[in-house]
Amino acid sequence: MEANASRLALGQRVLQAQPFSVLLGARLTAFGDGAAVLELDVRDELRQQNGFVHGGVLSYAADNALTFAAGAAVGPSVLTAGFTIDYLRPARGEVLRARAEVVRPGRTRVVCRCDLLMVDVDGVETLCAVAQGTIAVAGGPGS
Repeated sequence: MEANASRLALGQRVLQAQPFSVLLGARLTAFGDGAAVLELDVRDELRQQNGFVHGGVLSYAADNALTFAAGAAVGPSVLTAGFTIDYLRPARGEVLRARAEVVRPGRTRVVCRCDLLMVDVDGVETLCAVAQGTIAVAGGPGS
């Protein structure tokens, strides 16, 4: 239990060192064992003209959650090499939750996937997008 809390605290310190994440108000709620959960309270500044959470915000959350999941598996020296995202439905809700996990850890690349969920006032999650990414292990060949 204490090890999990220690890992989460480390992840939270890393997130707080990212000025853009601080600007958005992102928070890391789970981190360890090749998985991470990133959350973001939805506010008007994060919506597009139709009132849905902007796709760029969803992409940010996917990118960061994928990278944190990889870091939880192979260590902190990781960088996003690329990711794809599929938007499944308009993002409506109070909280954006990005839940990522490692699919395959490698020496130089880590493949991860991420579900992007909107959480309503009752705590009900609705899947609005999915992402898959390849995370480079810094210091490996080609990084």
